[in-house]
Amino acid sequence: MSQRSDVARSGPSSIATAKRRSVPFWAQTLIGLAIGALLGVVARQFEVVWLDDTLARIGSIFVTLLRTVVVPLILLALIVSISRLGQVANAARLAVQTVIWFAITALVSVGIGLGLGLLTNPGQGTGLSTAAVADAEWSGRAGSWTDFLTGLVPANFLGIQASTSVSDSGSATTSVSFNVLQLVVVGIVIGAAALKAGEKARSFLGFAESALSVVQTVLWWIIRLAPIGSGALIGHAIASYGWDLVAPLGKFTLDVYIGCLLVLFVLYPVVLRLHGLSARKFLAGAWPAITLAFVSRSSVGTMPVTQEVTTRNLGVPQEYASFAVPLGATTKMDGCAAIYPALAAIFVAQIYGIDLTITDYLLIAFVSVVGSAATAGLTGAIVMLSLTLSTLGLPLAGVGLLLAIDPILDMMRTATNVAGQALIPVIVAKREGILDLDRYNGPNGDGLSPQEPTRVPVGATA
Repeated sequence: MSQRSDVARSGPSSIATAKRRSVPFWAQTLIGLAIGALLGVVARQFEVVWLDDTLARIGSIFVTLLRTVVVPLILLALIVSISRLGQVANAARLAVQTVIWFAITALVSVGIGLGLGLLTNPGQGTGLSTAAVADAEWSGRAGSWTDFLTGLVPANFLGIQASTSVSDSGSATTSVSFNVLQLVVVGIVIGAAALKAGEKARSFLGFAESALSVVQTVLWWIIRLAPIGSGALIGHAIASYGWDLVAPLGKFTLDVYIGCLLVLFVLYPVVLRLHGLSARKFLAGAWPAITLAFVSRSSVGTMPVTQEVTTRNLGVPQEYASFAVPLGATTKMDGCAAIYPALAAIFVAQIYGIDLTITDYLLIAFVSVVGSAATAGLTGAIVMLSLTLSTLGLPLAGVGLLLAIDPILDMMRTATNVAGQALIPVIVAKREGILDLDRYNGPNGDGLSPQEPTRVPVGATA
């Protein structure tokens, strides 16, 4: 009787809240994806232009909302994290292990890509001629080994850049972008400076912690829109791309997807099991970020969600995740920087009738491991592909052939990237004894939940 009266007193809003929370977040996301996919099929089959435009606009707004919190989230989280990591003796070891495990998993990933390429020969039987390749237009940004040096130095205080483009009608559009690597550098420098200032910076650090809490709250509100945003993104992808573009390059497309799936569901689970961790729990906990990466095709746009699932679901201390996840968003790209360039290099070489040697394969592995760091801060797999081709001396014109199906390939590549960006902090935290195993193995691994992120002191045993 008392329980019923309590419910009655709580009012309709509390009852509605209870019903809404009865549907897990992962289930809401799957429902949103299913509805979005259905709408995408309708828009494509019946050529409903306004529906496709609506899906595109909703998906774009959602990704834009996520990207708006990237700058304050990275800066504030790094400032707070550096101020805490600076008091711990193993902070440098955490950073070194992070980079080492980035390299180890990238090396195995590129091996998978090379193996698939040698087994399937994706450039043979495509019906494409060398003349067609030579005439392919490509106006992309070519990667360079010096990009890392220029990418480290912020163009301004926040590393924000503005560019203006003029349309055919003569109207000018100004867009603002930011370099994640430069944001990481700025955040680390400010955090280190605050440590150096000592007592005088106490108020500043207090403000940074309070501001970070506010940003995380706003981020959670945005993440709650993921079922709608993800559904709109997958709907627009289906309506716009379909799968008919894949047919001429079907073997190459299949290779990319199989390679990414092998990394996602074989390599990563093996690494987890070697560290005594459940692969199922990892995939369940990281799934909101993986699915969003698949439909949004943006590691940077997904980064706030990646950081949330890494701390909320997987038990990585926020102090460490705030450093490792943004760094991974710029340098940890097993899909875009390992599997894809390896397969694409073999594909282009076969199109041109060029035989690759053992030295060439070793160069591909080297570029995949080191090149992702060299091009850190530059977005897109095309940058890594152009760096790989130029290093091997293969024609850059071959890039143009793959642009037609790049959106479809990019979905799986980005999902693999983000999974790796969540995996490495988990592995390093487990090796250092700072992973919250109760949270990792608990029900929170089944999806996002609105509790505070874990705050296991870095250097302490969870």
